[in-house]
Amino acid sequence: MSNNMTANDQKIEAFTFGDPTPVLDGRDMMDYIECWKNGKWYEPPISFQGLAKSFRAATHHSSPIYFKRNVLASLFIPHRLLSRSDFTRWALDYLIFGNGYLEKRVNRLGEPLKLVPSLAKYTRRGLEPDSYWFVRGWGEEHEFKAGSIHHLVEPDINQEIYGLPEYLSSLNSAWLNESATLFRRKYYQNGSHAGFILYMTDTANNETDVSTLRQALRDSKGPGNFRNLFMYAPGGKKDGMQLLPISEVAAKDEIFNIKNVTRDDMLAAHRVPVELMGIMPSNTGGFGKASEAAQVFATNELLPLQMRLQELNEWVGEEVVKFQPYEVISAVQSA
Repeated sequence: MSNNMTANDQKIEAFTFGDPTPVLDGRDMMDYIECWKNGKWYEPPISFQGLAKSFRAATHHSSPIYFKRNVLASLFIPHRLLSRSDFTRWALDYLIFGNGYLEKRVNRLGEPLKLVPSLAKYTRRGLEPDSYWFVRGWGEEHEFKAGSIHHLVEPDINQEIYGLPEYLSSLNSAWLNESATLFRRKYYQNGSHAGFILYMTDTANNETDVSTLRQALRDSKGPGNFRNLFMYAPGGKKDGMQLLPISEVAAKDEIFNIKNVTRDDMLAAHRVPVELMGIMPSNTGGFGKASEAAQVFATNELLPLQMRLQELNEWVGEEVVKFQPYEVISAVQSA
């Protein structure tokens, strides 16, 4: 540093984690607008691309959706018009976007050959009655044949063009959970997990010792951290060198609380019992019997979902969607 540098020119170097990279950036996700017309189709009221990105923002947001999808797929009885794999994709779209689309492909006689799912992320409802479009990007659009699309809708209170998923109220918790995870990752990658100030009052033998200590502290961060440091100070006093921690415990506790609170919010929105989610209980009493929780889940959540999916049968004119009974085999019965 130059000797003629003023006090105002001197800067104290402070370490920061930098800005995290969230799954969803911007405010357009929750900005409700009307389904405006672009001349060919209606635009969705919220960003479907944002819903797709948010799906993997937090473990306890995607896992309940996958759990419902897997249970539905395991009970579904394949039909000549709808295979199990196509049903799985259709059900997953409905759970994530609140919209499920199936295209009815017919033969030359007009008889149905197969029901093929159309990705809800890119499917748009047209301005004309019974018209739908598949829009991947600018200039990449395809209009389906009128009346060939079945649209399963999760009703919304603000409009009747598109459906919206039930979990929208928990998205802020999912994003906060993601932010806490990103912060914890950067906190760990920093390598100096317990940020501190090294306060040294003892007189060093020479400036080289101080420079060497400073470089050793820098090298202890990042890959290969948790190194031990040795400092030799002959004639030093008891408190000649001190480590002053900077809110280490508070930061760890806050991340822990955020993760727990946001997890509870997401599980409450998806209404999947914790006994079925593979979560380790934090209390000594545990959660209770998983078989009883599964039965309650089947009655309160699974059965209504199956009834919604069976609305397709009336549109097709035959029983395409049919499920096996949901049974839970306890450990006593299996033995």
